[in-house]
Amino acid sequence: MKIFYIVSLFPDFLQSFKNHSMIYRAEKNKIIKIIPIDLRKFGINKRKTVDGTPAGGGGGMILRVDVIVKALESIKKKDKNLKVILLDPRGKIFNQKKAISIAQSKHNLVLICGHYEGVDERINDYVDEKISIGKYVLTGGEIPAMTIIDAVSRNIKRFFGNKTPYLNESFTTDNYLEYPQYTKPNEFEGKKIPEILLSGNHREIKDWRNDV
Repeated sequence: MKIFYIVSLFPDFLQSFKNHSMIYRAEKNKIIKIIPIDLRKFGINKRKTVDGTPAGGGGGMILRVDVIVKALESIKKKDKNLKVILLDPRGKIFNQKKAISIAQSKHNLVLICGHYEGVDERINDYVDEKISIGKYVLTGGEIPAMTIIDAVSRNIKRFFGNKTPYLNESFTTDNYLEYPQYTKPNEFEGKKIPEILLSGNHREIKDWRNDV
């Protein structure tokens, strides 16, 4: 079972994701486990402060490195088999190849969700890798975390039952896109399913799918 620890200021944001569809089924079948970690619980002083103003001035607030490290230490006390990833727009772009690599890894994953204006740069000494899901900016790391969990999980054995994961999926190789899919009705507003797909000739269907 692969465990995902999500360090977030908004752990409740993840509940709907956990409680529906294939992710819910995968957790129920103990293929994966998603554990939200409430960063606020590790805040300092009575207010449980987790951030501060930028050194040198500027807008927004910066998540404190000491608070995040306390959260990481609490996870490491329970689980020594970890890879820590900071979700950061300056990180390496996430792709299908990376999803498969993480799925096949024996490590559990810690995903640190940034928020506000970002995270204190000194966090780099406590993470194994920085990952971005694209060249755009979001208000927090929760959506990237869910994206990575979904992409990784579907490449874990037994996620789809007996189906071999990731075979024939788009981007399994660099430029591969999965073939077009059709279902009933056979004709809709004059547009028909290609005859070859209704022929029952599996060899010709395979050739057609490889050619499109």
